[in-house]
Amino acid sequence: MLHLTAVRREACNRYGLYLSTVDVTFILKHVTGSLAARFIHAIRTTASGTNMTGQSRGPKVLVFLRIAFLSLILVLVVLLLVATIRTFSLDVNSGLQLGKWERTAIISEHISAAQREQLLSNLKEAIQIPTVSFAENDLNTTALQEFGRFLQRVFPAVFSSPLVKHEVVSNYSHLFWMPGSDSSLQPYMLLAHIDVVPATESDGWDAPPFSGEEIDGFIYGRGTIDDKNSVVGILQALEYLVERGYVPRRGFYVGLGHDEEVGGHNGAKSIVKLLESRGVSLAFVLDEGLALLDGVISNLQGPVALIGVTEKGQATVKLSVTALPGHSSIPPRETSIGILAGAVTRLEKNPMPMLFGYGPERSMFEHLAYKFTLPLKFIMSNLWLFSPLLGRIMERRPEMNAFVRTTTAVSVFHGGVKVNIIPPYAEAFVNFRIHPAQTLQEVLELINGMVDDERVNIELVDGFDPLPVSSYDDESFGYQLIKKTVLDMFPHVTVAPGLCIGNTDSRHYTTLTKNVYRFAPVWFKPGDTKRFHGVNERIGIKNYEDSVFFYFKFIQNCDVRELPEPHGSLHEL
Repeated sequence: MLHLTAVRREACNRYGLYLSTVDVTFILKHVTGSLAARFIHAIRTTASGTNMTGQSRGPKVLVFLRIAFLSLILVLVVLLLVATIRTFSLDVNSGLQLGKWERTAIISEHISAAQREQLLSNLKEAIQIPTVSFAENDLNTTALQEFGRFLQRVFPAVFSSPLVKHEVVSNYSHLFWMPGSDSSLQPYMLLAHIDVVPATESDGWDAPPFSGEEIDGFIYGRGTIDDKNSVVGILQALEYLVERGYVPRRGFYVGLGHDEEVGGHNGAKSIVKLLESRGVSLAFVLDEGLALLDGVISNLQGPVALIGVTEKGQATVKLSVTALPGHSSIPPRETSIGILAGAVTRLEKNPMPMLFGYGPERSMFEHLAYKFTLPLKFIMSNLWLFSPLLGRIMERRPEMNAFVRTTTAVSVFHGGVKVNIIPPYAEAFVNFRIHPAQTLQEVLELINGMVDDERVNIELVDGFDPLPVSSYDDESFGYQLIKKTVLDMFPHVTVAPGLCIGNTDSRHYTTLTKNVYRFAPVWFKPGDTKRFHGVNERIGIKNYEDSVFFYFKFIQNCDVRELPEPHGSLHEL
């Protein structure tokens, strides 16, 4: 039996939504049809009744039917009225836009043409250093050392400033600390990672993956969106601020991990351990994760910025079967491969429970509702009514199914040694990405129940629970500062909380803060999500410049002592 976690907060192949007219019709028919069916059943049941003496109850039945019919009509009218009012009044950005923010020192972001060229050159050079992580114990350490020297060379103000404290952690990661003028304000932390996944030009790249080549307004190369754009962008912004005499009111850290792509166990974990030893407590953490989407979500009017407020957990499970070897001419009823195949088939044919509405994915659609076109706007604005049905629609598409449940992926299968030998051993590895409403232990219990075969050994290779859902209401300091900066930079964007289905270094920082957010100011248009860890990873020149000045503004915005008084929006009605 599934036991959901106690805390159920409403809230990059990572994004995408498409609901066709058929889907919408299905939802509406399902709701209205269900109500009508119940009403007809009541009519038939009542009309067939008699009293205890066998006499007809016709007049009373007619009165009852009139009352029942009018009641049903009244309920439907009220539901329609409430849903319609909510549909046309929902705008979750108004509260922030109307709030009166405390003024902080604003340093000019103007840069010369020469500085702009240098800004782009710095990113290109960073891409040219192949800081590849192949496995947890197989990193390009030569490139990591070179990258450290590169940072010191291109950001001289940061590394020479007496205000900025820098130290190397675990040989290749970097930690920066810039104390604030007001020590009573709790510091925050910006995260990014130096390492990248492997890439080979023969896979079909338009430019060599470690060239940083510029083509038609884009810089190509591994790390342009994951995650050297953030590494270099954060330090570039800090370089400009330090050069212009900036002294923060609120202190902050910058942590650059060197092994995020293989778990962050030596980089991010070591940084966290060091900060813990110093008694550091953080107001919030901002890492990579979700992004700016334009045209990716069908039927949505305008671009959206999704801020990850949690990320899925993960489990890698090994299934194995051991049997007696023998000659294939005298086979048993089932071989080890057959037994294992049956277990794997049961896992694939019985997906984990659908959990739409128990994580931040429901809140994401409610935040975006007012930007959808009708009739989707009506549905998204009223998930209190349509949530179960929308979840059923979403689970039919792989790209959206990942948001509504723990996913199951059979990724490795080994068995057999020779064609005429009964295999003595077979094994398979299955990867589960755990929905925020479940725990690792709950998933393991479900796996055991689905396999249900004592001949199959089930072993947890590695795993961890989903991350706690960080707050994103009007009083959430970190979330609102990210949101404000996004709207400062891109006023036409709709901001919403989201679920990060991949994992980041930020998962290691939950002992330092309860408020962990995942967002990078990178634009994704249709088809761009395939570039993430894929072929032709790239970033637009204008996009990268905007990324630098996003962090430039964000650091200054964080100098507010507190958020403005919440200004209620119509969304709260």
